[in-house]
Amino acid sequence: MASKLPVAILRGLGRSSLRPSVSLRVFRAAYSTDASPPPLLAKLKEDLKAAMRAKDTNRLNVLRSVLTATLNASKTDKPITTDAQLVSLLLKTARKSQEAAAEARAAGREDIAEKEEAQQRILGEYAASSGLRELGESELRQIVERTKASLVAAGVQEKALMGQIVRGLLAPGGPLDGTSVSKQKVTAIIKEVLNTS
Repeated sequence: MASKLPVAILRGLGRSSLRPSVSLRVFRAAYSTDASPPPLLAKLKEDLKAAMRAKDTNRLNVLRSVLTATLNASKTDKPITTDAQLVSLLLKTARKSQEAAAEARAAGREDIAEKEEAQQRILGEYAASSGLRELGESELRQIVERTKASLVAAGVQEKALMGQIVRGLLAPGGPLDGTSVSKQKVTAIIKEVLNTS
């Protein structure tokens, strides 16, 4: 009888360890979304295939870097979900290429400068063909002043005015929706408008 007890205990222990754990769950990848990608992103992916077939190395390198940046952004808390965000990324990358070309030219490396300028032209083509409109500083200032006037008329206090203007302008469906303008530029103009009044 003493020999049966350890076998029963061992059997009981063995069964409990073979049971599936309740804590197993299926998680979605952090970068997968149910929303459809921006139209410009789909165009970039199609053009990547065309550049591979045509063996256009400059365009291929530019498209790969932009698509990699969008993939990396999709794994963060601020994924690229609109054409405006994608155009902002394209313009930022074009500015980096412009700075790199200037540095290469200053160092006497004309070959690298030409390569960077070619990349900048390609990025500019995609930004221009995106369909987003560019706002000049005067037009942006007018939009900010109109928004400020409407908020003051609605009775928004002076302290909350800056935040309300930013939220109103940059919200989906707001006056700046569908435009390619940087948030830093918008906040700088809002500060100027608030300080002058």
